[in-house]
Amino acid sequence: MQNARNTPWMDALTTAVGPVIWGSTYIVTTELLPPDRPFTAALLRTLPAGLLLVLWCRRWPAWGDWAGWWRLLVLAALNIGVFQALLFVAAYRLPGGVAAVVGAIGPLVVMGLAWALDHRRPPAVALAAGALGVLGMAALLLSPGARWDMVGVAAALVGTLCMAAGTFWSRRWRSDLPVLAFTGWQLLAGGIMLAPVAWVVDPPLPVLTATHVAGYLYLSLVGALLSYALWFRGVARLPSVAVSSLLLLSPVTAVVLGWALLGQAMRGLSLVGMLVVLASVLAVQWAMSRPTTPAAS
Repeated sequence: MQNARNTPWMDALTTAVGPVIWGSTYIVTTELLPPDRPFTAALLRTLPAGLLLVLWCRRWPAWGDWAGWWRLLVLAALNIGVFQALLFVAAYRLPGGVAAVVGAIGPLVVMGLAWALDHRRPPAVALAAGALGVLGMAALLLSPGARWDMVGVAAALVGTLCMAAGTFWSRRWRSDLPVLAFTGWQLLAGGIMLAPVAWVVDPPLPVLTATHVAGYLYLSLVGALLSYALWFRGVARLPSVAVSSLLLLSPVTAVVLGWALLGQAMRGLSLVGMLVVLASVLAVQWAMSRPTTPAAS
């Protein structure tokens, strides 16, 4: 019985590894990659990882299941293609995770979708914790000198909406594929969607240095293959609201890495904001792990 009760928390901890890894995207993008190539970075992050997973699993979606293929393509666009493209646009245009202030609304968007489409009202604690997470993120990342590039802000906002919708629909449209195969096909399809955009929009890559190669390898093998496999495992096991709240760990990681590796200042308000965000994540996990009563369903 004790193990059964602990399972949601262990699943949450495992799933949280994904957003923590994604929190390193900003520092890797600005410090290790060639400049001004967001779509190329998204392509090289997703396509190789997807190809490796598909070849490793060797599991295909059912050819006759056209609804399943259509759903897979929609999820690949939301979770990978559009989201990764906009993530790197924001990473190149906004300093040090400022986009995460916009991204903090993701859990609230998922709660709204669950409420509107599944008629499942989130617990009041989860709603309050989601709103608290937005406030904590603002305290963590906003400063009087924060630079708000409107293209970057728009990219962060649309990317957040895509990721929130992808998280919700991934849970609703459960696939018969194993988690690794499901992850691989989404990464592969999303990478294929990104290829023509990267070809047309981004300038050609320069001669890559060892630093560039290391950055792309990290983003693909760790930042996509490993992190998305853990993420979709969590999507299959946890409520979508609980999973989406873990995305708040990504900007927290970005801020900590900026402080530890780049010497970026962390003021007292930032520390308070970080504690508020972590408390918000824990509160959502606690609220969603409680048994659902008939009145709440």
